Amino acid sequence: MSKELAEKPAVARMNIRPFFHHSLSRLAISSVFLIGFWQGIVSLFQLPGFILPEPLAVFRKLIQRHDVLLSHASVTISEIILGLAFGLGIGLVCALLMLLFNPVKRWLLPLLIASQAIPVFAIAPILMLWLGYGIASKVVMAAIIIFFPVTTCCYDGLRHTPQGYLDLAKTMNATTWQMLWHIRLPAALPALASGIRVAVVVAPIGAVVGEWVGASEGLGYLMLQANARMMIDEMFAALLILAGLSVSLYFATDYLLKRAIPWLPENGQSQ
Repeated sequence: MSKELAEKPAVARMNIRPFFHHSLSRLAISSVFLIGFWQGIVSLFQLPGFILPEPLAVFRKLIQRHDVLLSHASVTISEIILGLAFGLGIGLVCALLMLLFNPVKRWLLPLLIASQAIPVFAIAPILMLWLGYGIASKVVMAAIIIFFPVTTCCYDGLRHTPQGYLDLAKTMNATTWQMLWHIRLPAALPALASGIRVAVVVAPIGAVVGEWVGASEGLGYLMLQANARMMIDEMFAALLILAGLSVSLYFATDYLLKRAIPWLPENGQSQ
């Protein structure tokens, strides 16, 4: 038994390599294809740099202005991560309230839908007025845009717990909180993981929209400034960093979810 326990960490380490190997290979092939397509469009239509710069010009700008770009990127990634934490917490609490208290569901669900029906660009100026031009308004913007998919996915997972598990727990005199903690929440984790994946993808939208409306730092702010000064290569450099941050955050979240929730359906499939 002790020998098997000692071998498990080694097996886990071995499983990490194929995950990153295949993910990085697919990402590298996709990136090469997109860069080639990008260069082909520029060459075919002879587009000027102020319309669509060449990939090489953008990469040169990435190197020349790496200190400025990284400084603004650190602000944006902080807004995204804080917005994710805030939005995930609110979404989980709302899902639990709707499950445990039916009157809360009847009042809360229309508010959730209404919050998503209002365009984020309409909310952003109000948040700037209330919270100022600092990081708080961008965090709230990111949280608003992600908590709806988290709430709905988690709530669906909680209320679609297999009835057989609940009946067995009742025969064992389990309390409502025991069933929630030991049965409903573990059964809802795959659905919650889907909501988290969606949240990770759309969270940068909220942060960047907030920076466009009003900010003094961040990649969205830098893109606006570069566009106003016709520095299109710098704008594309900031856009590439933002895309890289989003892709990295998604793959990191996906990997952590698969390790933390081993009973996810896709875990049995090859990467």
